[in-house]
Amino acid sequence: MKYGIAVFPDKKVQEAADRLRIRHDPHHALIPAHMTVREAEPWAEEKLSAAITHLEAVSNALSPFTITFNRVSSFFPVSHVLYMALEDPSPMVRLHQSICTGPLALEAQRYVYTPHVTLAQQLTADEIYDLYSNWRLNKVNLTSTIDRIILLQQSEKGTWKEHRTFELKKP
Repeated sequence: MKYGIAVFPDKKVQEAADRLRIRHDPHHALIPAHMTVREAEPWAEEKLSAAITHLEAVSNALSPFTITFNRVSSFFPVSHVLYMALEDPSPMVRLHQSICTGPLALEAQRYVYTPHVTLAQQLTADEIYDLYSNWRLNKVNLTSTIDRIILLQQSEKGTWKEHRTFELKKP
């Protein structure tokens, strides 16, 4: 079974993202707007059990935090993705670093972790250029409280569902 770890921003952020995602993100129907914390991969039952124990410990040691999305950005030309970027990514980077230790340590990272909400992907270079030149003109000022980590499981149809939620509990 394939599992991944994400956080979901507040509904107002999801709604703003989904207005753009519905036409430009082929994964729109598979998962709501989210921020990936750890990429998905197949896990055996042993790894799942170790991951759950680890996520419980991480969530007990962390406090909820607030993030602000302040612009639309792009990974082009490395990747044909447009996304909502964070004003200060450091709280999400710390969450990522906390999760990606122990049984969830990454052997080799393919890229620098950049927390974001994907708005468009799998576009041509011309589509990226056109959308980015329009979307970057729109002001973005959306805040969200991150108070839980979601362990997701991919179904046979490719959709993602919540397997387990871990609330950030440190006062």
